[in-house]
Amino acid sequence: MKSFFIGKYEIKLPIIQGGMGVGVSLNGLASAVANEGGIGVISAAGIGLLYPQFKGNYVDRCIFGLQEEIRKAREKTRGVIGVNIMVALSNFSDMVRTSISEKVDVIFAGAGLPLDLPSYLGKESKTSLVPIVSSARAAKLICEKWSANHGYLPDAIVVEGPKAGGHLGFKKDQIEDENFSLEHLIPEVVKVTRAYADRKNIPVVAAGGISTGQDIARFLGLGAAGVQMGSIFVPTNECDAAEEFKKVYVDSDEKDVRIIQSPVGMPGRAFDGEFIRNVAEGREKPRSCPFHCIKTCDYTKSPYCIIKALYNAAKGNLKKGYAFAGKNAYMTDRITSVKEVIEKLKTDFFLSKSVF
Repeated sequence: MKSFFIGKYEIKLPIIQGGMGVGVSLNGLASAVANEGGIGVISAAGIGLLYPQFKGNYVDRCIFGLQEEIRKAREKTRGVIGVNIMVALSNFSDMVRTSISEKVDVIFAGAGLPLDLPSYLGKESKTSLVPIVSSARAAKLICEKWSANHGYLPDAIVVEGPKAGGHLGFKKDQIEDENFSLEHLIPEVVKVTRAYADRKNIPVVAAGGISTGQDIARFLGLGAAGVQMGSIFVPTNECDAAEEFKKVYVDSDEKDVRIIQSPVGMPGRAFDGEFIRNVAEGREKPRSCPFHCIKTCDYTKSPYCIIKALYNAAKGNLKKGYAFAGKNAYMTDRITSVKEVIEKLKTDFFLSKSVF
């Protein structure tokens, strides 16, 4: 596996750990992946819920919580640390400013188009900016807008396909359509980035449903510089979620992974369970909204509060929440370590390369 650069940062292991909220990927998982040479990523989503002891409102606690997680990760690693920030978050600006002020290495921004992300950088900023897209059209639009309005091009682009866990940037009928597969998307986005090669090298990162060393080899062969993997790191000792959450991954099989409709108006992929069935029967209607965490969410029309559901699940209360998961998340059979996961990926990668 070859290293590549995102901005000035050399990524020695071409694996980015996906940002998973609420409370699934924090300083523990991020620092463990960074120590192996990849990019460890802290999810900013709902992070204020994890710091109830901090005085102030939800927005204040989110800022404090993100500062704490970045600082804790820095104490555990000298590797590359990123923060995943959804554009759809109502406190997107606060999370971006906090990440930059804490000198986080990389910001990954998806769940919407981060058209003004470079505007947050100052002259002394050290943070690289990486948008997450689901089409070549979105990649081109971001490159054009950033270049025209800010004189800046992305330091990398993550392309998330329809096999990803969590919220998907596809319509329901596109998810199983081969024309929208990651195998089709990667060469298209690579073509977009090559148009800017005389100005900047923009590496493309493949994401969504990648779960084996063979998968990594395939996407690197299609022109990707690296891959993003999330679900494979959940059933590890270092993952920040509760053991009960990790066991959902271990104890499930293929039929348990399903597409749901999220309250934020997007399809998502998750493990089926009691909570999702209760939602379908109308038993989880929110009575209030103390957070307003998502810009587009109207709790009076929402079937449930997604931030509470994800938080509850990560804390081990699967009766009141559910686990987002990639299409192949069921393939794990035990809880192991980040090091073991990566060593197996390396072994399978080199075996697959020798076959070809």
